[in-house]
Amino acid sequence: MDIRAVAFDANGTLVRILTEDGREEIFRAAAHFLTYQGIDLCRDQVRELYFAIMAEQQHASPEEHPEFDAVGIWRRIITEHLPAAKRKQMPLFLAEMCRGISRRRLGLYPYAREVLDALRERYPLALVTDAQSAYARAELHRVGLLDYFDPIVVSGDHGYRKPDRRLFQAALDGMSVAAANAMYVGNDMHRDVFGAREAGLTTVMFDSDQGKKAYRDCVPDYTITDLRDLLAILGVQE
Repeated sequence: MDIRAVAFDANGTLVRILTEDGREEIFRAAAHFLTYQGIDLCRDQVRELYFAIMAEQQHASPEEHPEFDAVGIWRRIITEHLPAAKRKQMPLFLAEMCRGISRRRLGLYPYAREVLDALRERYPLALVTDAQSAYARAELHRVGLLDYFDPIVVSGDHGYRKPDRRLFQAALDGMSVAAANAMYVGNDMHRDVFGAREAGLTTVMFDSDQGKKAYRDCVPDYTITDLRDLLAILGVQE
């Protein structure tokens, strides 16, 4: 095994985050805010519009694993209901606001920072995450991980999600390393392990409290339950 770079999944692998994206209070708050902007929609109407537009986005996408665009959803709602003078910044604000309201937990898994500190001295590190452009980097900044990775590949920037191999390839290209010399660490057997395997990377399944644990006959090269075990696999001293 000749590993020269390591890429990680974010949420569920390094970042312990819990969100409740369909909570009633999210759309109640959005509806109340929109009232002051001259948009008269009740919370149920806002919720129905949001998920209907999301479904339209994904149905219209040519991608096998389409990503939705949260800012685009709010942009459409606002464009259809708000005077042009107020439209510019509000979609991004609403996407960030609703994410903040939906968030119930945001932190790191045990030893995540210690492991990354040890690895960054020896390997280039990348991140490949299924997330929205509007808030992925802000959440990484909040838990202190933003500066560990280059590149940070966010599915919302591309319009498709893992296991699409193009996301993993973007990480490889950013680190200037071949797939045969890279390892990927994630918590979902389909999106992370299957996707990275199809892209040619060595795979590590972090068996956390999130993510799909089985997919078809997919088997990772390694399975860990403690992030520190990654250092032993790579022969890195803490």
